[in-house]
Amino acid sequence: MTESSAVSLVRLMQASHAATLEELPRLIADHAAAADMHDTALFLVDLRETVLRQLTGRGPGAGEGGQEFTVSGSLPGQAYQRVEVVPEPAWVRVGSGARRRWWVAVTDGVERLGVLRADTDTDTEPVRRALKDLASMTALLVLSKRAFSDSYARLVCTEPMNVAAAMQWNLTPPPAYAGDDATVGAVMEPAYQVGGDAFDYAVAGRTLHLGVFDAMGHDTTAGITANVAVAACRNARRQGATLAETSQEVERALIEQFDARRYVTAILADLDMESGRLTWINRGHHLPILIRDSRWTTDLSCPPAGPMGSDLGLPVVMATEQLEPGDRLLLYTDGVVEARDARGAEFGRDRFVEFIRRHHSGLHTLHETLRRLMNAVMEHHDGKLDDDATVLLSEWRGGHQQELTP
Repeated sequence: MTESSAVSLVRLMQASHAATLEELPRLIADHAAAADMHDTALFLVDLRETVLRQLTGRGPGAGEGGQEFTVSGSLPGQAYQRVEVVPEPAWVRVGSGARRRWWVAVTDGVERLGVLRADTDTDTEPVRRALKDLASMTALLVLSKRAFSDSYARLVCTEPMNVAAAMQWNLTPPPAYAGDDATVGAVMEPAYQVGGDAFDYAVAGRTLHLGVFDAMGHDTTAGITANVAVAACRNARRQGATLAETSQEVERALIEQFDARRYVTAILADLDMESGRLTWINRGHHLPILIRDSRWTTDLSCPPAGPMGSDLGLPVVMATEQLEPGDRLLLYTDGVVEARDARGAEFGRDRFVEFIRRHHSGLHTLHETLRRLMNAVMEHHDGKLDDDATVLLSEWRGGHQQELTP
C-alpha cells in the first residue's frame, strides 16, 4: 500500500463514523480518488446471492436506479464467486488516455458482501494490493451500517418477505465465518418465505458452538417457535450449560410457551477447535454427515432424545467424534433432501452429499459451494420449495488456519 493509499483509508474510516449507509458511495469515491482510484462504485449481493445491486445513495432499496449484475455470467460475478481482483479485458477510454477497470470482491473474512468497481491509471501489483485494501475497508464500513439500515435490507431483497422469514434472518448470525482453524457457512431457503428453520453458531474461546433447528409447521407460529428455541439455547449456553442441559432448557421454554403443542427438532454440537473433538446431541433430527478427504462419508450416530417441546422424557445422550484436519460436518434440515422435482423424485441425501464433495474439492470455497447447492435444490424443485431447506456446513482445518480465508 502506498502512503497516500494508507492515509486515504484512515481518513475514510474517520469520516465514516457519523455517516449513514447512503453516504458510503460518496465517501468511498472521494477518498479513493485521493489514492488514484477513480469512478468507484459499490455493489451489494442479494439475500440469495444471485444478483449484485449498486448502492448509489440516491434512495432506499431497489428504487435507487443503479446498475445490476448477475452473480452467474458476469465479470463482477466472477470476482464475487472467486473472491479475486478481476480486471476488465479492455482499458476504459478517459479523454486522450485510458484506465484499467477492476472488480474486487468485498469480504469480511469469508463473508462475501458484494463487489467494488474502480479504475486505475496503471496495472501493477501495488495497485492490486491497494484495491484489496480499499475493498476490505469498504466491507467494514458496510458492516458498521447495515444493522440499522432499512435501505440495506431493501437493497438485498429481490422480492417481498413474510414475517417468519424476517424474524429468522434477524435471528441468525452471518452466513459465513472463519477463524481458529474452523470455517462455517450456512444457507436457508426459501429465503423470503422460510418458516420454522434456523441455524446458529458462536465462538467461545476455543469452542465452536453449532446448531440447526427445524420447528413444527411452516407459518409465522413456526417462526416464533424457532425464535424461542434459539434464544433459549443461546441463553442457557452463555450461562455455562452443557449440551444436554441446554436442550432441556429449550424444552422447558417451549412447553412454557406452547404447552407441548409445538416442538423443534435440532442437532446441537460443540467443536474443540484445538483438538478437533466434536461432541453433539440429537433432538429428533436428521443425523449429521461427516465428509473426509472428499471421498469417505458417514452419518454420525446418536440415539435421539425426541424433539424439544414434545415432553417425551427420553434421555439425552451425548456422542463424540474425533475429527481429522480437513473434515467437513454437514448439519441440515429435511427440506434439502426431500425437495421433489415435477416427477416426484427427491433431491436425495446421496445427491446432496455428492454435490458438496464435487464442488468443494478444491474448486470452490465452502461458501460458494453452498450458494451453488441451494441454486441446484431450487432448480430441482422448479424454484419453489414446499418445505424449508437449511444447511450448516463447517470445516476443521486442524492447524492450517491460513487455508481458511480465500
